[in-house]
Amino acid sequence: MSKKNCGHYSGIGGQAVLEGVMMKNKDEYAVAVRKPDGNIEVKKEKYAGALAGSKLTKLPFVRGVFNFIDSLVLGMQTLTYSASFYEDDEAEETKTDKLLNKVTKGNAEKVFMGFTVAFSIVLAVAIFIALPYGISLLFHSYVRNASLLAILEGVVRLAIFLAYVAIIASMKDIRRVYQYHGAEHKCINCLEKGRPLTVKDAMRSSRLHKRCGTSFLLFVMLISIILFMFIRVENPALRLVVRILLIPVIAGISYEVIRLAGRNDNVIINLISKPGMWLQKLTTREPDESMIEVAIASVNAVFDWKAYLKEEFGYEVDESWLMEDDQPEDFDEDEDEDGAGDASDGKDTKTGEPALQ
Repeated sequence: MSKKNCGHYSGIGGQAVLEGVMMKNKDEYAVAVRKPDGNIEVKKEKYAGALAGSKLTKLPFVRGVFNFIDSLVLGMQTLTYSASFYEDDEAEETKTDKLLNKVTKGNAEKVFMGFTVAFSIVLAVAIFIALPYGISLLFHSYVRNASLLAILEGVVRLAIFLAYVAIIASMKDIRRVYQYHGAEHKCINCLEKGRPLTVKDAMRSSRLHKRCGTSFLLFVMLISIILFMFIRVENPALRLVVRILLIPVIAGISYEVIRLAGRNDNVIINLISKPGMWLQKLTTREPDESMIEVAIASVNAVFDWKAYLKEEFGYEVDESWLMEDDQPEDFDEDEDEDGAGDASDGKDTKTGEPALQ
C-alpha cells in the first residue's frame, strides 16, 4: 500500500489520567503526572497484557477482545496510580484494609482493582445492553417487525450512550482530564504528521484522532444495531443472553474497523471515522502548554520519536528546535480537525495506529 493511502503510524497509544497522561508502546508504558508541587513524575513499566505471547492475541476479530480488556485493566491501574498523588497522606489504614491485605497476602490493591474492572463491565452491560433491551420490550405490542424493533433498541442504546458522554463532559472535575486527553492526542498527531515533538508543534496539532477509544465505543454501539437486526431469537430472556454473549464479537469487529481506519486514508474510511471524530469534540478539550509538557514526558519515556521521524519522514531533528520557539519554515501553522496535515516532506500524513487510546 502506498504512503498516499496509508497513514504514518507510530505504534503508540495512551489515555488521560488524573493530572497526567499514560502512553504505551508495545509492552512498555509510562505514566507522567503533574504532582501538587508542580513537578512531573514519570513512572515506566512493562505490561504484556492478557495471554501475553499467545497466538490468540494476534488473530483478527479475536485480538480486539483482548486489547479491550487490557485497555480496561491498564487504564484502571494508571488512573489509580495518578490519583495516589492527590490522596490524603495522613489517612490511616483501616481494619478492613488490614484484613484484606492479610487475606490476599498483600495483594488487596490488585484484588480490589480486579473487582472494580469486573463491576464496571457488569454496570456497562446493564446500562447499555439490558436497559435498552428492556425499553424496547415496552414497544413490543406496537411494533411487530423484528428488524424495526432491533433498530428502535439500537437508537435507545445510542441515545443513552450519547447522553452519558454529554453528562460526563459537562462535569467540571472531568474537564481537566479531557484536556489531558486532548494533550495525548495532540502529541501523537504531532509525530504522525512528521513534526518534532515540541510544545509549540504539539499545541497546533489536532486534538482529534481516528483511533481514539471514544470512536471505538461509538463503533460498538453502531455495529451492535446491525448484528442484533440479523441475529434473532424468539424467547425474550434468551434474546438478552444472546446479546450479552455477542459483546466480545461486537468488540472484535469494532476493533478491526478502528484499526483499519487508523491505518488507511481514503474517502470511505474518513467518512466512517467522522461520527467518532465529532464525538471526540465532547471527550477532548484544548490543553494548556503545561499539560502538553506532561504528555511529552510520557512519550519520551517509551518512544524514540527522533528515530521515528528519521525513518518515517527522512529527516533528523536539530536539537536547537527543542530549545528555541522558532520552528523550521517547512512546518505549517494550521490545524486540521481530522488530525491531518502536511508534514515536512510534503506527504499527506493522516494518523494511523491500531491501539486504542
